[in-house]
Amino acid sequence: MQLPESEIIALPGALAPHGQCRVRWRPSARARRVSLRICPREGAVVIVLPPRASRRAGLALLREHGPWVLERLAALAPALPFVAGGSLPIGGRAHLIRHEPAARGGAFLRDGALVVTGGAEFVARRVADFLRAEAARRVGALAAGHAAMLGVTPRAIRLKDTRSRWGSCARDGTLAFSWRLVMAPGWVLDYVVAHEVAHLREMNHSARFWAQVARLSPHREAAVAWLRAHGPTLLRAG
Repeated sequence: MQLPESEIIALPGALAPHGQCRVRWRPSARARRVSLRICPREGAVVIVLPPRASRRAGLALLREHGPWVLERLAALAPALPFVAGGSLPIGGRAHLIRHEPAARGGAFLRDGALVVTGGAEFVARRVADFLRAEAARRVGALAAGHAAMLGVTPRAIRLKDTRSRWGSCARDGTLAFSWRLVMAPGWVLDYVVAHEVAHLREMNHSARFWAQVARLSPHREAAVAWLRAHGPTLLRAG
């Protein structure tokens, strides 16, 4: 029997719908044991299966940890779908998603709303495309300013959809950021970009590194606190 990519599974002894969860199966040639984790972005359980491990083994692990799984899923931030009439933050400010099918331009900001054109089936994708493009624009501008102040140059800037890291700096000078940061207040984005740019001077978290961060952004403590409190909501958007 071919393993499905995902399925809804009811855990024994729990009441529906809270006793149900979406399971995504992830076969892995590198895994050595069956494992599971919660994906906050999808609100699903990801079960990793090593070679020769069966779906049955994955289900046994899921049921063994059923109470923990349900507790973690219940604690997730509410989903924030990209739908017409919904609302999403951009730069920390709420914007209505306004669908105007007869208009042209894909998706754009106007009068405090994110206007999305074309068929209703394209709304979610066009919202996501807009956010990625806007994130690239804002991150690029901030990185350029901070890099100029420190006299450094990033090798490249990448936008990703990471689960646990808002930004990173590779040894070769490539900076990477979660595009979801475009939904956070501007001063939060500014801090994350400043943090990674500072790594171009100090590839560590020494006192010298934090001194460079302080030169670039005064928002360290507030931004870290904001991401700790509201970051899970950003992961549930889309």
